[in-house]
Amino acid sequence: MTDFLWWRDGIIYQIYPRSFADSNGDGLGDLPGITSKLDYLADLGVDGIWLSPIYPSPDKDFSYDVSNYVDIDPRFGSLADFGLLLSEAHQRGIRIILDLVLNHTSDQHPWFLESRSSRDNPKADWYLWQDSIPNDWYAVFGGRAWTYVPERDQYYYHMFLPEQPDVNWRNPETRKAMLDVVRFWLDRGVDGFRLDVFNIYFKDDRFRRNPRKWGARAFDRQHHIYDYDQPELVPLLEELREILDSYPERYAVGETFFPTQEKIIRYSGAKKLHAAFNFDFMGSRFDPAELIKPILDWEELYAQYGIWPNYVLGNHDAMRMATRHTKNEEDDRLKVMIAMLLTLRGTPYLYYGEEIGMRDISLKRGEILDPPGKKYWPFDKGRDGCRSPMQWDNSVNAGCSSAKTWLPAHPNYQVRNVAAQQKDPNSMLNFTRDIIKFRREKDALHRGDFTLLTTQPKDALAYLRQTAEQTILVALNFKNRMITLESIPSENWKLLHSTSRDSIPESPQSLKLAPYEVLILESM
Repeated sequence: MTDFLWWRDGIIYQIYPRSFADSNGDGLGDLPGITSKLDYLADLGVDGIWLSPIYPSPDKDFSYDVSNYVDIDPRFGSLADFGLLLSEAHQRGIRIILDLVLNHTSDQHPWFLESRSSRDNPKADWYLWQDSIPNDWYAVFGGRAWTYVPERDQYYYHMFLPEQPDVNWRNPETRKAMLDVVRFWLDRGVDGFRLDVFNIYFKDDRFRRNPRKWGARAFDRQHHIYDYDQPELVPLLEELREILDSYPERYAVGETFFPTQEKIIRYSGAKKLHAAFNFDFMGSRFDPAELIKPILDWEELYAQYGIWPNYVLGNHDAMRMATRHTKNEEDDRLKVMIAMLLTLRGTPYLYYGEEIGMRDISLKRGEILDPPGKKYWPFDKGRDGCRSPMQWDNSVNAGCSSAKTWLPAHPNYQVRNVAAQQKDPNSMLNFTRDIIKFRREKDALHRGDFTLLTTQPKDALAYLRQTAEQTILVALNFKNRMITLESIPSENWKLLHSTSRDSIPESPQSLKLAPYEVLILESM
C-alpha cells in the first residue's frame, strides 16, 4: 500500500541488548553486535527495533536505573556506535525505538546527587521529598517506598528500588529537562520511544493513603489511586505528542502500568500517545476462548475510538511464550500463537528469540540476579529466565559471545538455534519468516478489516482479514486432534500456507483442521 506506515503496518522486534550479540568478547551484548545482526533482522522482515535501555547505569535494575540520559553505557558502545547502528538500520528500512525511563533515575544520576545534598540546592525539588513518611505506599520490588537521607533529614519516594528515586514531574525545570532528553534523541534520528511505566510519572500532590484491599504482597494490598494515573499526565502526553509530531513519522508507545481498557482510551489517540500496551495475551492460557477477549477488546477500541491495536506475546518482564505454552521441545503450539500474532489487525511485537522458540532458563536461587527474584524467591523467581543469551548457533555460549555471558544460555541451544533452524524448512524460524512475508505482501493482513468467524471459540480461531480487493482466511487449531469448522464463507480459495497440507482443503465450507494446524487461504 502506498500509505504504509512503519509503526502501524509493520512489525517491531524487541532486543534486550546485553543478551543479543557481543562484538568484543566481554560476555555482554553491545551495539556493534546488534549492528552485525541487522541483515538477519532485515531477512526476518521486521520494520522496527525496540532497544531496551542502553544508557549509562549502575545496573541495580539492569539499565532501568539511568545515570545519564544523553549518552551510551560504555559496556554497550558509544554514541558513534549508536549512530552507525541507526544509519545501518535505516539503510535496511528498519526504524529504531529507544526505551525511555523517565519516571525515575538512578540514585547515581547527577541530578539526584545534587538534590540529596541539601534542601536549598538548585535541584532540591527535582525529586519527591517529605519531612516524614506521609503514607503507607509500598515499592513494587518490596519494602516501603520511602527512603531516608541524612543530608536533608528527609525521605524520598521510589516506586521501585531505593536506587531508583522517582523524579518530580511537577517541577517545571525537571519537566523541561526530561522533554529535552526526548528532543536530544529525536535530533539524532531516533524513530520513536517506548515509555517505561509512563502512567506513574505523577503522584497525588498530597500523598494521600491508598485504600486497603487483600493481596499477597504489601504492594498488592492497596487500591493504587494516588500513586499513579493522576490527571496531570494527560496534558504532558499532549505536549510530548506535539514534540513527536514536529518530526516526520515519529512514534511513542507507552508501557501501561497495570493496563486497562479505560487507561488505553485515556492515554492514546490523535493528540496523545500513538499506542499503549495491553498485556492480556501474556496472561492468557493456550485457549482460544481466553485469547479472543483481548482481540475483541482491541477491535472495540479501534471501532469506537480509532485506537490502533497492538499485540505482545512476550517481553523482558514476563515468562517466555514457549515456556508458558509448552512442556517439551515441540513448536506446534508456538506456531499457532505466532500465526495469530502476525495475522491480527494491529502492530505485532516480537521479543528476541520468539522466532526460534526460545525457552526460559532455569536458575538456582544463588544464581538469580533480578531484584524481585532475590526478594520474593521462591514465589517469584524474577525475570532472568526470559533474558538469556540469543541462541545463534551451537558454538560456545550459543554464539552470543566468545566469553562467559552475563546469564547462561539455555541448554537446548545445541539444537535450538538460528543456524540450525535456517537449514530446516519446517523450523520455527522459517515458519515465522514465511508468515511475516505473507503479512508484508498481503495488504489485507496488515491493514484489512477483521471479521471473527468463530464467535464462541472452543477449539479454534477463524477470522477474515479483508480489503476491498482482497480476502484472507486464517484458521488456527488449538487442539492436538482433528477438528471441523463449519460455516466458512463460500469462496474460490487458494492455499497460502498450512503447517499440515500442501493443497486446498476438499471442502473449505466445512473445514477440517489437522492437530495444531495453521491454515491461511486467500480468495481468488
